[in-house]
Amino acid sequence: MDDQETAIEARGLSKDFGSRAVLRRIDLDVPAGQSVGLTGANGAGKTTLLRCLASAVRPTAGEVRWFGRPVTSGPAMRRMIGMVAHESRLYPHLTLRENLIFAARMCGVREPARRADQLLERIALSSRAENRPTQISKGMRQRVAVARALVHDPRILLLDEPFAGLDAQGAEWLMEMLLDLRDGGRTLCFASHDEAKTHCLADRVFELQSGRLYQRETGFHAGSPNAPARAQAA
Repeated sequence: MDDQETAIEARGLSKDFGSRAVLRRIDLDVPAGQSVGLTGANGAGKTTLLRCLASAVRPTAGEVRWFGRPVTSGPAMRRMIGMVAHESRLYPHLTLRENLIFAARMCGVREPARRADQLLERIALSSRAENRPTQISKGMRQRVAVARALVHDPRILLLDEPFAGLDAQGAEWLMEMLLDLRDGGRTLCFASHDEAKTHCLADRVFELQSGRLYQRETGFHAGSPNAPARAQAA
């Protein structure tokens, strides 16, 4: 990894909710341009880990760095990250185009309307631009959620259960989109219960058990299924 920049670095990451320890001293390295999948049972802490990596949740202990810099709430740092939650969380009273324009403005994107139109074309929803989220399918809403996360062209994309609830066509589209992003050098970190899709998309797969992170084997590389991670996805 000496010649490859580290996009996400977590050291001693722990998170407690009251007396419950959800994450226990997790170390994780994700080199730039790599894709990492997170698996584990419901309640294992996958969402909490992603939210800590995204700086949306403050850890109880430990730290997260993006490209070697401590995570802050400053605008320049925030533009490094795009996050797709389990639910699309689009504003229901806005059209799809307005949702993207609003996100672009919040991220300080130049020509937000033009950027929104570019993304709608990329996700093949230009013809539905004036629809509201309630007027389209879950799969289409997920497309818009991904577009919103990409509106400021972040270097890192975090996704929580991106394939959940999608029909076959929607899942196929999303897989192709994420593979294109990965192959284009974007750093991906995602949580999923879908074993087949996880192994297709991830360069490394890790499993959360009892708050600790373990490296698993993938179809791309040999892993250490039971070795506690100071996890490296290179």
